[in-house]
Amino acid sequence: RCYKMKTTIWFDMDGTIADLYGVENWLNDLRTERTTPYEIATPLCDLKRATDLLNELKDLGYSVGIISWTSKGGSKEYNARVRKAKKEWLKREFPIQFEEIHIVKYGTRKDYVANEKNAIIFDDDNSVREFWINRGGIAFNPIEENIIEILEKIIEESVS
Repeated sequence: RCYKMKTTIWFDMDGTIADLYGVENWLNDLRTERTTPYEIATPLCDLKRATDLLNELKDLGYSVGIISWTSKGGSKEYNARVRKAKKEWLKREFPIQFEEIHIVKYGTRKDYVANEKNAIIFDDDNSVREFWINRGGIAFNPIEENIIEILEKIIEESVS
């Protein structure tokens, strides 16, 4: 993979940077429209280190964004609360200046949300990664690949 072209690096949240699925009773909370799992999920990687690396990448011309889904089957009112909870979580746990934050309806094609075809995404959802790659982007599965190591590699290739 070549990272010479400056683009946007996108992150999914649930299962990628936020351990939503590790929160006790997360599914029941979502089904009963409680936002607690979105509020108390722990980070899945060292977001302080990721922030440092992403700030370095921003200095090199990259942009950083979030594309995350609201709750599957959530009401309009609940999804508004989910958006708020996710943005508050980002402020607290991942304090980087994002160029864009999109918390969109569950199932929305993330490759359509991103304007650039060659962008990079970290997402635990296989279908999201497949659609992303099919539109010319680069996609990483954070369950199989280390986010920090990939960001370091992008920096290394961008400055060489």
